[in-house]
Amino acid sequence: MAIEINEKTSMDFTGFNLMVSSVMGQMRRAIIGKESLIMDIFTALLAEGNILLEGVPGVAKTTVAKAFATAMGLDFKRIQFVPDILPSDITGSSIFDQKSGEFRVRRGPIFTNILLVDEINRASPKIQSALLEAMEEKQVSIDGVSYPLQEPFMVIATQNPIDITGTFTLPEAQVDRFMFKINLEYPREDEELTILKIKNLESADIVEKALDKEKVKAMIDMVKSVYVDVKVMEYIKDLVLASRKHEKLLLGGSPRASISLLKASKAVAALNGRGYVTPDDIKQLAPKVFNHRLILKPEYEQEGVRPQDIVEDLLSTVKVPY
Repeated sequence: MAIEINEKTSMDFTGFNLMVSSVMGQMRRAIIGKESLIMDIFTALLAEGNILLEGVPGVAKTTVAKAFATAMGLDFKRIQFVPDILPSDITGSSIFDQKSGEFRVRRGPIFTNILLVDEINRASPKIQSALLEAMEEKQVSIDGVSYPLQEPFMVIATQNPIDITGTFTLPEAQVDRFMFKINLEYPREDEELTILKIKNLESADIVEKALDKEKVKAMIDMVKSVYVDVKVMEYIKDLVLASRKHEKLLLGGSPRASISLLKASKAVAALNGRGYVTPDDIKQLAPKVFNHRLILKPEYEQEGVRPQDIVEDLLSTVKVPY
């Protein structure tokens, strides 16, 4: 059975694709390679998700996030997590105004569109949890009062997998809030030389605004209207259920994993100029959605089994609907 192309599935993505192309054109002015990463960030933003980036220092995690926000025409703020940071340093606090004799809210850096949290694992779990409400509910509570965040809103968090001194492992509840976990590698040899050539120019790193907030919101609304056949939803369900029953896993995919896979697949379909999701979209996204959610049983972890091995196994054994 194939997906039937009809009014539901045949949407005009001409304007959508032009906006994507204009953003990518700006990104290429400052970022060499990393196109897959940029598209992953694009996907997460359009699917209203968050991203965890893992990589050694100096592989352009911050540069990519800042350039992407600029090209999208979105507000950008950065927080460096350190052991002595306080929740109020992230969310803000109520302060007493002596002139008016009243308390007023000082909003923290979380009130932005794209928030980069550098080295998220350097702060304690209590501080990390200050992000949970924002990431899931798109709001922040300050002294018992809830304040909505800007639209769109996305957290891009980074962590260094090598330097673990003075760090705190992210709890599963926090990790599950991230739609994707992406591992960044060093650039290729040819890319390294191109980076040096660009940095040698006076005009390096000039990224200009290609979109604005209203256009980005319109793109997000268009993604929401992408058609998903019930057979594709069943495929997502089957993958997640199979992960929960896998003999090598202590913990499989959560319902949030299912929802993330669904939302991200709609964004990928739109980015590919389609008004409908295919099983191939699910296959493409499954490793990025599952790899940080699957917890191996200790004996298999000691044998060198990796979460990505389990994902490959799931994709090869779970029946594809078409």
